[in-house]
Amino acid sequence: MSRENYGMMNQEIQDDEVTIDLMELFSALWAKKTIIILSAVFMALVAFVGTKMFVTPKYTSVTKLFVMTKNDDTSASATYTDLQTGSMLTKDYMELVKSRPVLEKTISKLKLDVTPEELVDMITTETPDDTRIMSISVTDDDPKEAKQIADTLRKAVSVQITEIMNADSVNTVEEGNLPTSPSSPNVKKNMMLGALLGLIISMGFVVLIFILDDTVKTPDDVEKYLGLNVLTSIPIQEGSSAPKRAKQQRESRNAVKSRR
Repeated sequence: MSRENYGMMNQEIQDDEVTIDLMELFSALWAKKTIIILSAVFMALVAFVGTKMFVTPKYTSVTKLFVMTKNDDTSASATYTDLQTGSMLTKDYMELVKSRPVLEKTISKLKLDVTPEELVDMITTETPDDTRIMSISVTDDDPKEAKQIADTLRKAVSVQITEIMNADSVNTVEEGNLPTSPSSPNVKKNMMLGALLGLIISMGFVVLIFILDDTVKTPDDVEKYLGLNVLTSIPIQEGSSAPKRAKQQRESRNAVKSRR
């Protein structure tokens, strides 16, 4: 036999072995499907209970404002460059929202028991592309307090923008809303992540046990792993104990010897 043919045969044997292993692994997973599903359900319930009991809900209030500069031209002759410049200035205004004077004025006005650094972590600012509408979002444990902080921030930063950036006026687009439902945590998302974690852990255990299990269970395993042909197999009665089976085997061997 040529080396090429021998190599092809080896490759075919290896491919067959991989296919058989994958099928056996799938069978092992399928046999434990009930445990895997129950693990996913259990972890989803754990995530649900943990989210409800140990995670504090957060509420977000959003307020929006629009800045008019002294150089604005409201006529049709306003160019795209003018609008782009105004949009770039809005990013400067966003920085003013988190400036220390604005934060300290807000804390003093509402008598908040937080530091400026802690208040910054509660604030998010953003502006849509090519616009001068600035959005200020405040997240807090108390929905009423979130609205109060958002509105106070808007008023405080309006003064700063007018004085520092030489803006003509700052108009309110939207006052802070009173949130009726929490913005976080996401219970459904946490439950899905919990279920996924349960699936991964349970399937991982099944795969690990399957890989570490090197016992020979069937005549096919003897031929596959030891390369020996099985002439016959002796069925063992289900439920019989190990000592009893050993005793039966010894009696059978003694009977054979006596006949000889």
